[in-house]
Amino acid sequence: MEEPRRSNGGHRLYPEETVTVLRMIKAAQRLGFTLEEVAEAMAQPRLRSRTVAKLAEVERKIADLHAIRETLVQAVDAGCDDLMACTAAPRCPLPF
Repeated sequence: MEEPRRSNGGHRLYPEETVTVLRMIKAAQRLGFTLEEVAEAMAQPRLRSRTVAKLAEVERKIADLHAIRETLVQAVDAGCDDLMACTAAPRCPLPF
């Protein structure tokens, strides 16, 4: 981005298209895209394929988080208080 003009009070005055691009970048970040991914998407627009890939990544993360949650719930239910004692017990669900 080029240096924006400034108002008499010193505030930056961005063109509307710059504001639109910044809003798009922030929206993409909220959806999990990195700045590098956003830059690539802006250079080579393939929104659908990029979105499908990001969705698959999010689905994998959700599955991983569900598995982690289930293991943690099992650890709480098993009464695991001491890591060394728990790993030696047959009821320990922690993956050691």
